[in-house]
Amino acid sequence: MGTDTAPWRDTRKPLWPLALLVPALPFIAWSLWHATGAGWAWWLTPAVVFGVIPVVDLLIGDDRENPPEEVVPALQADGYYRWLTYLYLPAQYAALVLCCAVWTYGGLSWPAAAGLVATVGVVDGIAINTAHELGHKRETAERWLSRIALAPTGYGHFHVEHNRGHHTRVATPEDPASSRLGETFWAFWPRTVWGSLRSAWRLESGRLRLRGRSPWTWRNDVLNAWAMTVLLYAVLAVAFGPGVLVFLALQAVVGFSLLEVVNYLEHYGLARQRTAAGRYEKVDPRHSWNSDRTVTNVFLFQLQRHSDHHANPLRRYQALRSFDASPQLPAGYATMVVAALLPPVWRRVMDHRVLAHYGGDLELANVHPPARDRLRERRAAAAGPGALSPAGPAPDPARGPRRGGPTRRSAGG
Repeated sequence: MGTDTAPWRDTRKPLWPLALLVPALPFIAWSLWHATGAGWAWWLTPAVVFGVIPVVDLLIGDDRENPPEEVVPALQADGYYRWLTYLYLPAQYAALVLCCAVWTYGGLSWPAAAGLVATVGVVDGIAINTAHELGHKRETAERWLSRIALAPTGYGHFHVEHNRGHHTRVATPEDPASSRLGETFWAFWPRTVWGSLRSAWRLESGRLRLRGRSPWTWRNDVLNAWAMTVLLYAVLAVAFGPGVLVFLALQAVVGFSLLEVVNYLEHYGLARQRTAAGRYEKVDPRHSWNSDRTVTNVFLFQLQRHSDHHANPLRRYQALRSFDASPQLPAGYATMVVAALLPPVWRRVMDHRVLAHYGGDLELANVHPPARDRLRERRAAAAGPGALSPAGPAPDPARGPRRGGPTRRSAGG
């Protein structure tokens, strides 16, 4: 008599609504500020995102479990997961309106006002991740919701550049959103901001010209996305006065900079090699840095399972898998964002990991040209027994996705 195997279930299903905590944090901050008058309350959101979440991430550890392929169709069709991404948008916009009112009428000191800018910038920056999830789907409604989520940061062109530019050129020197070994975030920021904008315009204007149309049309997905931002800002300026435009501009810079620092850490130093035909090899799990940290994955709709996303961009977040071949970050995105802002810390944490991924061969990495000589000299100076020794050859991309359940890391992990 056979034994029945228990059906697989998503053990994190009750946890996914925690992603909506981020746009709820400004309301908690407002309650504290309103009750106490303490300006520090407006630093609550960045403190939770970049302080509390990394600590909880470290304590809970990783979850490498993957859903069996036979359950994926039903898992992806479950509307529960989809509605959680939809609900982020009204919460995001409600937080934006609340904070515009506080900026205009709250009489904040400059430290409190800076906290307010950081608060909304974090909410709208993480909303770009929600826009990222929605923008990859075939459904027209989800693609338009993606642009609505992008409007507060004025980064509507991301919808074009990310889907049609970054996914094509990822982990190559031609991609403005792929950072290079030896390149600091502060050098990457202007390159990616300007390069992504220029690429989006070229892609969209090229698409329209192939159809015999001028790029100066409402059909241009860059222009109609920017028009949403103009309309949103105009409405808020009418409601709260023109002074709110300063606030909106500042929080937009914080928001899209948060996106770009995440871009910075997702592909740092990773490179696709040229084939014998002179083309770049196909994207595989080796070309994205992953993290299986449980808490950050819940808060970011599993963005950290980035390798599977690049291989299968239509796959919904709840079905993304972890692969053995993917290089792993030493911590979750919330922790790594802070490290990326501090170049000496970032180099100490990440440069040797890039070299280890390529078996110590600097020429296989995507290297920042101005840093190439410095990196070569450092390798030569460090040459010797055990110096910068690679962890072994680059992982085999043919290895399949990880199996198994949650693991706990020690404090040193």
